[in-house]
Amino acid sequence: MSVPSAMRVGPFTPTVLVKKKYIIFYLLLMWISILSIVLEFWIYWQEIFNWNFLFAWRLTHFYIFLPLLFVLMYITIVFVSLFFAKTMLIIVNLFHKPKEGVFLREKTNKDYKYWSLRNTIKRWPVWLSHRFPFPFLDNICFKMFGVKTKFSNSLFEGWVDCEFIEFGNNVVVGQGSIIQSATIIGNLLIIKKTRIHENVGIGTHAIVMPGTIIGRNSVLAASSVTTVGQELEEGWIYV
Repeated sequence: MSVPSAMRVGPFTPTVLVKKKYIIFYLLLMWISILSIVLEFWIYWQEIFNWNFLFAWRLTHFYIFLPLLFVLMYITIVFVSLFFAKTMLIIVNLFHKPKEGVFLREKTNKDYKYWSLRNTIKRWPVWLSHRFPFPFLDNICFKMFGVKTKFSNSLFEGWVDCEFIEFGNNVVVGQGSIIQSATIIGNLLIIKKTRIHENVGIGTHAIVMPGTIIGRNSVLAASSVTTVGQELEEGWIYV
């Protein structure tokens, strides 16, 4: 069954915006990445018409290779946005390193502000990577932002946070499920590392809360919910 267009599954970044000025980072990433593919198209245009063929042949080649160019341009915009987003995150983390804990959801709280800033920086490349029809860009996106995962894992169908998460081998995340490393409860922001070990299956619409540890060879049934910091022993089915 296909996924409804309203279900924007895949790598996930919360939409909390502590300060409006953080949008500048988002717009800057968009501008840089779009500029890169404009330059790429310009180079293609120049080179294709500099070939020593008759004009009809040059025009034919232009249209023949154009679909391939569009695919290449899409991959380019994803990697450019990932590279510059990663660079921004490295610089931001020099000022305030990400850490686990329970923090007040106030504009004066540094951990809350920088958590929002990190999510704003990640939003554009995360959105781009998941619009590609093949899931390998999702896995590259996860790895670039520090999520420990393997290419053997199936994470394409669920919402998965982009920091403080570790996956073992052969993990399957069901459609519409949510894997969180951060959540807001009342006036508190809770950030805890979530660990999912080898050969774990997570059912559809299940919710894994921050700090959850799921042992190897376990199954979390559909529509199940863990609690913050809960540990699920290996080899069991949890409903």
